[in-house]
Amino acid sequence: MAMESSLWSTCDYSHNVTFFYNLVGKKISVEWAPRDVLVIGLGLTVCLIVVLANLMVMAAISMNHRFHFPIYYLLGNMAAADLFAGIAYANLMLHTGPWTSTLTKEQWYIRGALIDISLTASVANLLAVAVERHQTIITMQLHSKMTKRRVVLLMVCIWAVSIVMGLVPSLFWNCECDLEDCSTVAPLYSRRFLIFWAVLNLLTFFIMVAMYTRIFFYVRYQISHMSQHSSEIRHRQTVFNLMKTISIVLGAFVICWMPGLVTLLLDGLLGKASHANSYEKFCLVIAECNSLVNPIIYSLRDEEMRRTFKWILCCLCGRGGDKQMELSPVEMNPPLTEEALGCVQKSEDLAVCPETNNKESSWTIPGV
Repeated sequence: MAMESSLWSTCDYSHNVTFFYNLVGKKISVEWAPRDVLVIGLGLTVCLIVVLANLMVMAAISMNHRFHFPIYYLLGNMAAADLFAGIAYANLMLHTGPWTSTLTKEQWYIRGALIDISLTASVANLLAVAVERHQTIITMQLHSKMTKRRVVLLMVCIWAVSIVMGLVPSLFWNCECDLEDCSTVAPLYSRRFLIFWAVLNLLTFFIMVAMYTRIFFYVRYQISHMSQHSSEIRHRQTVFNLMKTISIVLGAFVICWMPGLVTLLLDGLLGKASHANSYEKFCLVIAECNSLVNPIIYSLRDEEMRRTFKWILCCLCGRGGDKQMELSPVEMNPPLTEEALGCVQKSEDLAVCPETNNKESSWTIPGV
């Protein structure tokens, strides 16, 4: 028995992808069924829409100066993660079904790594947004005073960590040296890695939900006890509306990814007894939809974003571009600086404030 266990745990890198699928009992289709063709066709269409929609979000944030603040740059980075997810799912669609048996192990690992990188980047961006909102809203500010350099460094770190996490299974944490530890959902992955991966992400979800819940009730309490000055009311209402939009984004993310993470956790804990293969594709479809949800949320919740979307579409269609350009926030005068805004808010009469020059590495607060 010990001899058999030793042989079973011996590293043998000569096994191909089909071997691991047969080992865990996951069937690879031999030929294309009409349903498979329909699913892939719809999936690729959704992936194309995901890429185009998130490209438009990134373009809107880049072109509209009213979005040039840390919170919007982090949301733009999350749109980049959603765009990357669309590409990852398209790659998955083009390397699934009967095509799976033709993949080398390196190609299979790359297919999984792209999905892992997109998820990690999305979770890390949401966590960064949660921390940024906690620092600013507790002091009832609309935007943080993070420098551009720090925001860029933060985004680079997010993608660096995401890439490392995506490469972990292919580099060392797989089941090629322990065949008893192979996953049924991802046959070359280690079940222990899936447990670690799912628990880490679920724990991050709960932390973010707790942080947003605390911030949400804090903002509501502050608004209910604030003064009746009109400028202060508008400012705090803007903070509250932005907070609600981000909370909806977080809620949609948790709802879309929770079934998939629970499936991975059950597969890691129970193996074949979890029967995860019978519903994994359903969870994958829900997760894919999340990459399409955020642009819809932005367009429904943010009037400025919606107006920028319309301007971009008008420019692309070549209809009313000149007229729209005049009305576009992209061509509007720069927003008030923080000092000028403070003078407007603190006095009901006309106030004369000193002019301030914006430094290249600092952020200003727009009029709200």
